[in-house]
Amino acid sequence: MEHPADRGILRPVRMMGRMTIAVVGDMGRMGLFLAQTLFYAFAPPLKLFRVLEQIHFIGVGSVLVIVLTGAFTGMVIAFQGYYTLSRVGSTAFLGPMVALSLLRELGPVMAALMVTGRAGSAVTARLGIMRITEQIDELEMLGLSPHRYLVVPPFLAALVSVPLLTAIFNVMGILGGYLVGGKLLGVSAGTYFGSMADYVEVKDVLAGLYKSVGFGGLIAWVCSYKGFYTGFGAEGVSRATTQAVVLSSVLILVCDYVMTSLLF
Repeated sequence: MEHPADRGILRPVRMMGRMTIAVVGDMGRMGLFLAQTLFYAFAPPLKLFRVLEQIHFIGVGSVLVIVLTGAFTGMVIAFQGYYTLSRVGSTAFLGPMVALSLLRELGPVMAALMVTGRAGSAVTARLGIMRITEQIDELEMLGLSPHRYLVVPPFLAALVSVPLLTAIFNVMGILGGYLVGGKLLGVSAGTYFGSMADYVEVKDVLAGLYKSVGFGGLIAWVCSYKGFYTGFGAEGVSRATTQAVVLSSVLILVCDYVMTSLLF
């Protein structure tokens, strides 16, 4: 017979064990969810119209916030970078500093975070509401795949939209940096853009592109999963949406480090 003191001592161990099993089980379900999504993404027929609808929602609907965020991000980088470079007499390298910072890191990461907050949360909420109103169950009863109709379109749309939004973010950031560096701080346009052309290479642009594609798939995967398996009631949808945004944001930063270490 187990002594009550032993139960008290072992209670933290049992709690850690239950948490570990729950986390590993959730990771397994997420892996199976991704495998199903990839299978239906490449298995015909493709619901092209629904994909275009999601591209409009995720991509076109996020342009304004991307433009504003990109422009002000470039302005801040240029403003801070100018005074840092002026200490060592290297203000001529302001253009490459702004461009490389945006192309390699800030552009893909910031654009992905903005898309997560605006579109990813909406994807989770929409699927969560469909789950609690039993619309997903109705599709399964009709013999239709919820993955094909509800998960694959935002997944493919995110793979297309996030790289394009990242490109817009980078362009606006570079222009915002020139607005501050060139018009406010006195760096000439020839110096700003000329030195940028000398130091920015194709691999820097491709690295940001690869990151943005990966981030787009990650956002759609996590947000769709959380909405697909949401709890019941308004509280369940609210919790799933919060978890989707937080988990996507953390995984974006983690994957950014991993991809940076592999690409560079």
